Amino acid sequence: MTFFNQCVNKTVDGVMSTEMKTESMSLQPLATSGGPKPQLLCIFGTGDLGRSLGLCLLQAGYSVVYGSRRPHSCGPLPQGAQVMSHVAAAQSTSVIFVCVHREHYQFLETMAPHLEGKVLVDLSNNLKKDMYPEANATYLQRLVPKAAVVKGLNTLSAWVLQNGVLAGKQVYLCGNTAEAKQAVADVATKLGLTVLDRGSLSAARELEDFPLQLFPQWRLPLRVAVCLTAFFFFYLLIRDVIYAYVEQGKDVSFRIMVALANKVFPIVSLVMLSLCYLPGVIAAFLQLYRGTKYKRFPDWLDRWMLCRKQMGLVALGFAFLHAIYTFIIPIRYAVRHKLISRVVDEMKNNKTTPFYFDNTEAWGTDSFLVLGILGFFLYVLLGLTSLPSVGGTLSWREFNFIQSKLGHLTLFICTAHGYIYGWNKFLNLSTYKWYTPPGYMLCLIVPSVVLVLKVLLLLPCVDRTLTRIRQGWERTQSKATNL
Repeated sequence: MTFFNQCVNKTVDGVMSTEMKTESMSLQPLATSGGPKPQLLCIFGTGDLGRSLGLCLLQAGYSVVYGSRRPHSCGPLPQGAQVMSHVAAAQSTSVIFVCVHREHYQFLETMAPHLEGKVLVDLSNNLKKDMYPEANATYLQRLVPKAAVVKGLNTLSAWVLQNGVLAGKQVYLCGNTAEAKQAVADVATKLGLTVLDRGSLSAARELEDFPLQLFPQWRLPLRVAVCLTAFFFFYLLIRDVIYAYVEQGKDVSFRIMVALANKVFPIVSLVMLSLCYLPGVIAAFLQLYRGTKYKRFPDWLDRWMLCRKQMGLVALGFAFLHAIYTFIIPIRYAVRHKLISRVVDEMKNNKTTPFYFDNTEAWGTDSFLVLGILGFFLYVLLGLTSLPSVGGTLSWREFNFIQSKLGHLTLFICTAHGYIYGWNKFLNLSTYKWYTPPGYMLCLIVPSVVLVLKVLLLLPCVDRTLTRIRQGWERTQSKATNL
C-alpha cells in the first residue's frame, strides 16, 4: 500500500486498545450511523489555535482527537472531539496537526517511534524573522526523521478559524513528500481553502515569514499617500499661510487645522483614485503596442496593478475625511465671523440695498456641490464592492462593470468637481501666488491624463496607429541587426 493510501484511507478501528481506553477521555461520544465513519484527524495542542482548528474540522465532517499532556484537565474543547494522551492520539490516526510552539517540540522527539509514517502538519510561527537558525518545520523534521512533515495552514489565525471566514482564503503548503502534501491539501480544500503548493520543505522559512509581514499590499499605497499628503500640505502651507504673512502681513495660521487640511484631503483622494486606473490604461497601450496580451508586464507595473484595490480604499478614506471636514466648515469661528462682518459692513453702507445675487455663481456652486455628492456616493459604492463579503456575491461581469465602468465614471465626476471649483480662477493672475498654481490645478493633471488616454483607447484609430509604430520599430530593429 502506498504512503498516500495509508494517509487518506486509514480509519479508526472499531474498538480501541485497552491502553488507549485507559489513557483517553471522550468529551462527547461520536455520532454513529449506518454510513461510513468520518476520517479521524489528530491535533497536538489544546490552545486557542488547536481548539479553533478542531471546531472547523468537526464542522467539515471530520472526527477530531486531541493529544494532550493532561487529558483530564486540558480545558474546554469543541463538542464532539475526543482527548487522549499524545501517544494514544498519535496511534489512532495518520494525519496530525501540530499546534504547539517550537520550544515545546522536544516531546515529539521522544515520541518518534509512534510517529513513524505519520503526516505531521506544522502550523507554528515565530515572533520575528530569523529567530532561529533553521525553519520550525525543518527542525521538526530533524526531530522526527521518519515522519512526513508538511508546513502549512500557518497563515490562519485562531480568530479567522473561530469566525469561519475560510471560503476562498489562500493557504500555502510545502513538504518533501507529495503524498503527504496531497493528504493535507484534501483536508484544506474540504475546509473551503485555496491551496498553493510552494514545493519542498526548504520553502518553510518563507512560509513562516508570511504572517510576520505588515500589510505587504498596503505599503506602496500608504507610501504614495504619505508622500502626496506631505507635498501638498507644505505646498499649500507656503501658498496660503506663509504668503499671506510675508506679502500681506496677516497671520492666518489658524487655517492649518481645518481649511488647509480640507484642501489636502480631496487633492490626495483624487490623485490616488486616478492612480488606480492609470496602470490599467498603461497596460492596455502596452498590449496594443506589443500586439498581444500574453506577454508579461514589467515588474513595476505588476506591483502597481496588484495594489490598486488598496490604493482605491486609501483614496476613499481621504474622501471621507474631506466630507467630514466640509460638514464642519459652517460652524468654524472664522467663517461665522466673516459672515457676520460682511452683513454688518453691508448694513453700514446702505441698509436698504440687498446683497447682489450672481446667477452664474449660484449655478456654479450648486453644480460643484451636486458633483461632489454624486462622486462621493459612487466612491462609497466602489469601496463596498471591494469587500470580499460583497464582491463574492457578484458575477465577474457585474464586478467588472462596477469597478471599471462606474470607476471611470467616478473619476470623471470627481475631476469635473475639481474643474468647476476653479472654473473662474484658471485665467485669474491673482490665483497664482508667487507664480505657483493652486493645489487643485496640480491635482487635475493626473486624472485628466487618465481620462484622455481612456477615451483614446475607445477610438479604433489608436490600435492601427500603435500597430504601425510597432511594425516600424520592428523593421528598424531588423535592419540594425542585419547591418
